[in-house]
Parts: sequence; structure tokens; C-alpha cells
Amino acid sequence: MEKEAPEWVAGEGERNAEEPVVSLAEVLAESDELEKEARAVLGGSDHERCSYSQGAVKRQALYACSTCTPSGEEPAGICLACSYECHGTHKLFELYTKRNFRCDCGNSKFKNLQCKLLPEKAKLNPANKYNHNFYGLYCVCKRPYPDPEDEIPDEMIQCIICEDWFHGRHLGAVPPDSGDFHEMVCQACMDRCPFLWTYASQLAVPTVTKVTPAAEDGTVLNVEEVEEIKKENGADCHEEGKVASSNEPSTSSGSECSEAVKNETSTCRLRELQTKQHQKNNTATFWPHNWRSKLCTCNECMKMYLDLEVLFLTDECDTVLAYENKGTSDQEAEKRDPLMDTLSSMNRVQQVELICEYNDLKTELKDYLRRFADEGTVVKREDINQFFEEFQSRKRRRTDRMQYYCS
Repeated sequence: MEKEAPEWVAGEGERNAEEPVVSLAEVLAESDELEKEARAVLGGSDHERCSYSQGAVKRQALYACSTCTPSGEEPAGICLACSYECHGTHKLFELYTKRNFRCDCGNSKFKNLQCKLLPEKAKLNPANKYNHNFYGLYCVCKRPYPDPEDEIPDEMIQCIICEDWFHGRHLGAVPPDSGDFHEMVCQACMDRCPFLWTYASQLAVPTVTKVTPAAEDGTVLNVEEVEEIKKENGADCHEEGKVASSNEPSTSSGSECSEAVKNETSTCRLRELQTKQHQKNNTATFWPHNWRSKLCTCNECMKMYLDLEVLFLTDECDTVLAYENKGTSDQEAEKRDPLMDTLSSMNRVQQVELICEYNDLKTELKDYLRRFADEGTVVKREDINQFFEEFQSRKRRRTDRMQYYCS
């Protein structure tokens, strides 16, 4: 994001007090943060080639085009590259990421559009799954996000099973602090997968209070009420619902993930937990990092996951964190140094000359900018122009002083 540097008031030695002051360090820090967030959101998705040829991609950045497939038409999703090339001027809904999805761009759901990147596609992708997110609606309240009619500040949280997004106040319980949980399963998906209640009693992060779901009567708690409840009841609830520890090694880390490995023993972990007392609540549940590695993977449980269409729960590479980390690591690896690319096309004499010029420029520019950083002032366009004018002048003087000899 580009910020305009505040101008100095002509004839005055001080900056206009009404104009914002942005230091170079702040601009660079914000730019780095925005770039990091973009890498995480895109998850390494290709912005030039349509993902259709890859089949159902495990996870990718997806969009829905309201211009081509408005409400009332069949829902459809498009990949990152098609959002740029085929729908650049259209109204798009950003879906973040969905699992096992194949790009729909240009298929039979698009009446008057052919994909510019891959025109030859099947009429439909029957394995794709859709929900109201593809029409720009979210949560049990079925409202857009951002919602111009909603003045209550709230965080949107994605269910890892149905992949719908929910307002924190519509989950049946006050969500723990974002740093205290890793994934969320909504109430409807908990009811569809009742085995998760058995694990929840041992693994889920405790919640602090009950909130009436929006689907029942629309009653909500505002942010101030939520914080007050957390202060009053947080400690007690944490003790009552303390997550059980496990001696089993973790199979995931901040940058790596691994496929689930079947238990070497025939003991069913789920059956063992079912002998203990557990409670089913009418709320969403919140899960810590690595909780998936605690799920039983015996033959009987694996068949149950398959029947319930949640086999992905045994794959820790399926997590959104793994997707975000992949985007960051892939793009870091793909970064190329333009100086090295240029050097590779030169002979040795040219390489030495370019390296010397580059080092001179880098040193002088660093010294020049350090003055602005030390003074806490903003670097303006004319400051940069002045630097390069002076740099070129010094370079010409050095060149003029050189003497060439012929033999």
C-alpha cells in the first residue's frame, strides 16, 4: 500500500501539525506485514496459470464471481489466476481457501464467459462442494461480510469441517482468545460428527459462557459484556475444562505437517475415551494446535471418518495453518535476486564493474537514508531524486578523472 508523504509548508521550518507524519521505518514495517499477510492468504496459489489442470487442489485461494454467477444461479468458484485474467473487472467475493476444489471458470455455470487461460474444461466439477459463501453470505445469520448494517465489532471464524464463516457471537459460546485455540468446529458439524464430543471433553479448549445462537432468537453479547464475562469466569472455567495432556509425540510443527499414520496397536482410542464421562453441548467447539494427531486411526475409525466425509481430519497438512505456511515458504523460495540474474548474463569484467557500482550505490543510499531515520523525518520524492542526481554527478566526475593508455 502506497502512502503519500506529507508536504513541508513553504517558507516554514516545521511541518503542518494537521498533516500526518509517517516515518520511513513505519512504511517499511507496514509494507512487510502486508506482504506477509498476502502470502499467507494466497497460500502459494499460482497467479498466472489456471489451477484446473491440477484437478481438485488440496487447498487454494478461491473466489466467487457475483457478476457471472449471481444469487439465483448455480454457485461456482474460480482460482486466483482466473480472478485476474477472466474476471478482473467483475464483482468478486473472496472465499479465502476451500479444500479439494477444482476451478469452475468458463464451465457450463458461466453462461457468457469462456476461460481465457484454459478454454477446454468439463461442463461441471461434480466433486466440488458449495455453500452460501459463494453468494457472499456467511454464518447462521446469512449476512454479508463486511455487513454495512452490522455495527457490532466481531471476529469471523471459519469452521474446519463445513468451511463456513461464523460471527464469534453466533457460535453458542464466547470464543477463547484467538491465541488459545487453533481450529473451530461449528455446532451443526459437531451434531453431524458426534464422535467429536468424546474427544472434546479431553482435548477442546474450554469456553467461558453460553451465548444464544442467532438462529434461535438473535440475542447476542456485545464486546464489553464478553470481556467482562471472561474476567469473572475465565479462571474457573479453565480449571473445570482443563485440557488433558498427552505423552504422544506431536506430528506437526509451525512449518511442517505430516500425513496421519495408522496406530500400530489394535486398541481403539475412541472406545477408551467413550468409557469416560463426556458432555454434549449446543455450542461450537474450539481445538488446540496438534489436536488432530490425537484422533484414533484404527480401521473402524477410519471407516467412520470416510462415511462422514471427514477423513481430512486425520491429515494435518489439511489445516489452514499448513496452507498459510506453504504460501510463505514457497514464495520465499521463489524470490530471486535481480542482481544475480543480471550477473549471470555478463562476462567477468562486466560482473566486477557491476558489483563495484552496486556496492557504491548501496553504501551511499544507506548512509543517505540513515539521516532521515535518525531524525524521524519522511523521505519525499524530491529527496530520492536529489540523491540520484548527486550520485550520477559523482560517478561522472570519477569517470572523467580516469586516464586510458594505449600501447
